[in-house]
Amino acid sequence: MKSTNLFAKDRRFSKFGWALMNVSGENESITLNRVLVSVLFIAYEGKKPMLIPSKLSRPLRLNNMVMRERLLELLSEVQHYRLVLITSPAGYGKTTLMSQWAAGQSNLGWYSLDDSDNQPERFASYLIAAIQQATQGHCVKSDVLAQKHQYANLPALFAQLFIELSEWKQPIFLVIDDYHLIENNLIHEAMRFFLRHQPENLTLTILSRHLPSLGVANLRVREQLLEFDSQQLAFDYQETQQFFDKRLVSPLGADNCKQLCNDVAGWATALQLIALSARQSGNTAEMSAKRLSGINASHLADYLVDEVLNRVDQATRDFLLRSSILRSMNDGLIVCLTGEDNGQQRLEDIERQGLFIQRMDDSGEWFCFHPLFASFLRQRCQWEMAAKLPELHRAAAEGWLMQGFPGEAIHHALAAGDTVLLRDILLQHAWGLFNHSKLSLLEECMNALPYEQLLENPRLVLLQAWLAQSQHRYYEVNALLNQTEQSLKQKQIIIEPELLAEFDALRAQVAINDGRPDDADMLAEKALAALLPDNEYGRIVAMSVKGEVLHCKGELSHALALMKQTEQLARRCHVYHYALWALLQQSEILLAQGYLQAAYEIQNHAFDLIREQHLEQLPMHEFLLRIRSQLLWCWARIDESEEAARRGLEVLSSIQPQQQLQCLTQLAKCSLIRGDIDNARRYLSRCENLLNNGHYHRDWRTNTDKLRVIIWQNLEDSGSATQWLVQAERPESFNNHFNQNQWRNIARAQILLGQYEEAESILGTLNKYARELLLISDLNRNLLLCNLLHWQLGYKAEAQAVLMEALSLANRTGFISHFVLEGELMAQQLRQLIQLNILPELEQHRAQRILREINRQHRHKFAHFDETFVEQLLTHPDVPELIRNSPLTQREWQVLGLIYSGYSNDQIAAELEVAATTIKTHIRNLYQKMGITHRQDAIQQAQHLMQIMGLSVESMNI
Repeated sequence: MKSTNLFAKDRRFSKFGWALMNVSGENESITLNRVLVSVLFIAYEGKKPMLIPSKLSRPLRLNNMVMRERLLELLSEVQHYRLVLITSPAGYGKTTLMSQWAAGQSNLGWYSLDDSDNQPERFASYLIAAIQQATQGHCVKSDVLAQKHQYANLPALFAQLFIELSEWKQPIFLVIDDYHLIENNLIHEAMRFFLRHQPENLTLTILSRHLPSLGVANLRVREQLLEFDSQQLAFDYQETQQFFDKRLVSPLGADNCKQLCNDVAGWATALQLIALSARQSGNTAEMSAKRLSGINASHLADYLVDEVLNRVDQATRDFLLRSSILRSMNDGLIVCLTGEDNGQQRLEDIERQGLFIQRMDDSGEWFCFHPLFASFLRQRCQWEMAAKLPELHRAAAEGWLMQGFPGEAIHHALAAGDTVLLRDILLQHAWGLFNHSKLSLLEECMNALPYEQLLENPRLVLLQAWLAQSQHRYYEVNALLNQTEQSLKQKQIIIEPELLAEFDALRAQVAINDGRPDDADMLAEKALAALLPDNEYGRIVAMSVKGEVLHCKGELSHALALMKQTEQLARRCHVYHYALWALLQQSEILLAQGYLQAAYEIQNHAFDLIREQHLEQLPMHEFLLRIRSQLLWCWARIDESEEAARRGLEVLSSIQPQQQLQCLTQLAKCSLIRGDIDNARRYLSRCENLLNNGHYHRDWRTNTDKLRVIIWQNLEDSGSATQWLVQAERPESFNNHFNQNQWRNIARAQILLGQYEEAESILGTLNKYARELLLISDLNRNLLLCNLLHWQLGYKAEAQAVLMEALSLANRTGFISHFVLEGELMAQQLRQLIQLNILPELEQHRAQRILREINRQHRHKFAHFDETFVEQLLTHPDVPELIRNSPLTQREWQVLGLIYSGYSNDQIAAELEVAATTIKTHIRNLYQKMGITHRQDAIQQAQHLMQIMGLSVESMNI
């Protein structure tokens, strides 16, 4: 028996929808896990997610409604408020009031909620669509982000929205109806962010049955909140009179109207029931009112049965009960559900009878029942038509499928308990829903399907496996696929080769995520050999994994070629997340090869792609900013490097702080190059705190270890280096730049501890592999460490030789900062080479540049009088007694150093991020403690103190 290709009719559904993810920095060096959270493909044939029109349509203002003039007058000043909050139980006319007010507004968006809107992605899509209605499509970028779910979370999306809205100068009005249906705290938190940061020209109106969890107290205090409750919404005597005059044939006297109004406390729904009962029964309004006296919303069911359902004909009753299972309805849905030929006419008839139905859009195509009546009808339907409910839900599902809304169809298939129907819907629409991030809905579907049905349709098993992968449940993927293959084999069902290839492509992705490159390589090769040429997504997955494996093995040229192919295929298929990933990999490979300028240009292409496809909020954007920061650091463009790292942190601002480790490490390296070792140590402390409270892959730890060892080297902290070296991880190989980095850390620590023989052995192996595999950047770094080793051993000729080779390689890599890190020892050797005049012109120019950077580092270091320097100074026998007896605070030492560097008071305040008045206080205190009165005296004192410590001021000028 052979399994059939259930997607053969539409090749779209055999393509992969898949995700890029990371958990706490998992396998950052060789896998797609550089992407720190799940990011789904949404380039599903370029389709936009389907939005139900009625949810974005303001309700129509009916001809016979009572105009709420006294309330509309209050709403006329609504543009002066940030929030309008209308809260009351059901049936007080919240929606009707706002529909009256909205009729006169142009820049208005309306969003009607239902219980399915508790999914943040769905909520975001509709809210942004409503804003687009209000602004005539002004917020294009936010719209794209919402459609493609290319944002970290709702606050991040709203932040982008507010940037675009800052360019919209006209008033904007957004109405969110039935907010009480929202139970998701993520949405509540996002809306609190919305209210805090919304532009001044935007007014948000929220309609709810109870006070929402939005923290509105601050708005109330600042008089930026306009509130309406049930007391204000209740009909007064005049409105009650108008209401009955429009609905009853025989007018009521004023006294009777007042009495009726008092009997029901102005509750609009009760007034409508009185009018309906009087028309249907022939009783007077007063008699109907007596039956309603003292009734409330919780006791309406009996009254609605007696006074509404039991008074309509059987056909109307049947129609009401059947259609109650729909959250919204139109002609097509009614035809499917009831079998009647003209659903639109039937809906309009129900409307004319006043049976609590309302139009939802200007065209009059979409209708819904009043929430109170809808809830009542659904309960009665379950009671009276229980046996027919599955059939009704199946009909509704078919109707929604015909309308193009598979998500709504699934809702009814699940309600019907019809797994066959559910399976058929999934076979046609599952990948589209997956690619539009409907993960929770699909998870519910998979849990509802019996395993036997999944086996009969193994592509649904593949979908289930991708669901597990996209939600980081990697351990489930292989177990699920293996179980499926075994079960199909037992049933003698032959899996088609194409499907097995897709299984292997997914397994390859799991293997590379799990740090098993050899397994990933084998599985990717199998997948590529069996996948058909038009299975483009599957080939993208396998090619990307194969490229990463080659990168890991040090086969950089082959890896680069394959990543270029992956990028081209991903661009052609509009799979821009993988196109971006391929560009990032190309940049890393080129950097490893020593082609930093080419890597820089590839990064520019990646920035262009992010801008063109609105990918700014993806975690991969942080990865790009981080490697840009690293590259700029290599070239000693430190201000730009720091800016890129900080921008990376901004991208991660809405993600768990554990993901900030790499950017914080990069900021510490910037501080080191500036000579500000105290600041570098502060960053290191933050990094160590993150490491102690999270699980990180070796590559992330290696970068932090590099920072540690360099700081220990600067501080001559052999104790910390000894402890670290005992437990330091030792990679099994030397054949990629990830492992070379860690072995260099070990060698540097060994040099610090005087373990020269061990360090020499490691560096010899590192250089052997770096030369063989053309890891030019690593070779450049290794040679600098060899220079340090030879210098410490007293082998000056060997030290000079490797330094000259390092300078020569730097013509290709552009390295500056790696030389600067070695400090005064490097400066001495470079001065000697320059004096000997033996360097070629390019190397001579680079040596002079490096010396200037080392000089700048020294000036910054001593200008800030770091803690170590001050501690040594105060124990020096020649330090002035006045300073020893009345020591300066650490902040005052910093101020003294900055005065010496030529900073003005305002510049010092900016550097230390304090007020100018605070700086004046520090200056006054340090002048008093040092016994001086003028700035020039302070400069001379600073020079004297530096000379005491053996630092020649003149030697710092090259």
